[in-house]
Amino acid sequence: MSIVESAHLIDLKDLTMVYDAETEALSHLNLYIRKKEFVTLLGPSGCGKTTTLRLIAGFETPSSGQVIFEGKDITHLPPYKRRVNTVFQKYALFPHMNVFENVAFGLRLKKADEKQIRLRVSEMLEMVGLRGFDKRKVDTLSGGQQQRVAIARALANRPEVLLLDEPLGALDLKLRKEMQLELKNMQQQLGITFLYVTHDQEEALSMSDTIVVMKDGLVQQIGTPTDVYNEPKNAFVADFIGESNILPGLMLRDELVRFDGRDFACVDKGFGENKAVDVVVRPEDVKLSAPESGMLRGVVRTVVFKGVHYEMTVKTQGFTWLVHSTLSEPVGAAVGLNIVPFDIHIMQKGD
Repeated sequence: MSIVESAHLIDLKDLTMVYDAETEALSHLNLYIRKKEFVTLLGPSGCGKTTTLRLIAGFETPSSGQVIFEGKDITHLPPYKRRVNTVFQKYALFPHMNVFENVAFGLRLKKADEKQIRLRVSEMLEMVGLRGFDKRKVDTLSGGQQQRVAIARALANRPEVLLLDEPLGALDLKLRKEMQLELKNMQQQLGITFLYVTHDQEEALSMSDTIVVMKDGLVQQIGTPTDVYNEPKNAFVADFIGESNILPGLMLRDELVRFDGRDFACVDKGFGENKAVDVVVRPEDVKLSAPESGMLRGVVRTVVFKGVHYEMTVKTQGFTWLVHSTLSEPVGAAVGLNIVPFDIHIMQKGD
């Protein structure tokens, strides 16, 4: 094992999962996860993210490939022998037990000392903000409180890795946002590895150290939230991570691209000369101006107030642009559109 590999907590090597002749859930997945890292698997339903989680947990065995944990092959190791715990969207709490006994369940299975159990449960309930709830029945708790109990139960055994399969999916929007912050704080406080599965790009961007974008059992891009958002590798990533204007272009030469009928300076290089490309511009990076001072000219077709900004569509000669701005123009108004070079992102055509 190399020095680089020794820093990895989990290595997934050439993992393939075929459920039947028609369904390949994962195709030759290679991925590593570092210690104390918050990694999010992000993608639409059926992309393979939950299958990846289940293979790490040991709930399923891959058709081929290996799951390596701290340098040891655990591909065929049963779940109870792995140093991981899982929190599901359906919390699977025991309704006949109070909060204390739910959190203590795993410790009792391990036949931990009663004094140790009480100390650990108290510590976990304090961490998830449920101090004093130990005698409460779980069916009297709110959804957010039940989710905290499930997390406390999973953390009580002090796993090396906490696997979270869309754990916030059943919560309302406000509570979900609150729990995003709490989960990230818990992960930093505990210093353990979190592997999080979601189809919600906002969750991924707000919590993760690393995002793995998946589609049809294949990894599309791996990177920090900033990298994945600002430098998408292909049209799927650009469209899935936030909203985007994606339009055909022609890379004339390094740092010069043509789209929507005119030439634009950009910062990208290495695409060759006179090569067809895809151009990505985020809606918030399109700036409105008077028509005569715009790089492009168009007419406002729709305006929707989104709370923190207005969402407008602007029809130019060759494209209908999505624009986010704190200022709005009325439907039918002529406007100019301006884009600075740094906000123009170039991708290989058809990626």
